Amino acid sequence: MQTDLNSPAPSVDSADRRTQLAADRTVFAAERTYAAWVRTGLAGLASGVGAKKLLEGVVPEWMIWGTGSILVAFSAFCFGAAVWRQLFAGPPPPHPDTPRIPPALLIGVNGFLMLVAFSALVGIWFGRTGGN
Repeated sequence: MQTDLNSPAPSVDSADRRTQLAADRTVFAAERTYAAWVRTGLAGLASGVGAKKLLEGVVPEWMIWGTGSILVAFSAFCFGAAVWRQLFAGPPPPHPDTPRIPPALLIGVNGFLMLVAFSALVGIWFGRTGGN
């Protein structure tokens, strides 16, 4: 059987390579989702802490306490959801070349962020709101 010299050589590994690249894209997409959860949590934390000072003298004390508490509690939820979403994202992609973020690092960093969020919550509840 003769082969045509002008036709391109069949790429045996092309499907395997596309699968590999798809697995890498899946890892990167999961990391972007993780980063979005952390970014949202940090924004909620900053908003909750800022609400205490910003709303001073504008709205009643109970509203400052409630608004700050809700925002900081939401930030703690986001930090927890980031880890959960990264660790339990569904079936793993087929052997990506790209290394994943180590679970211990995820839990350590987000655990610290949750501790900061709960500390801010205590500060909102028991800290002074007034200027003097």
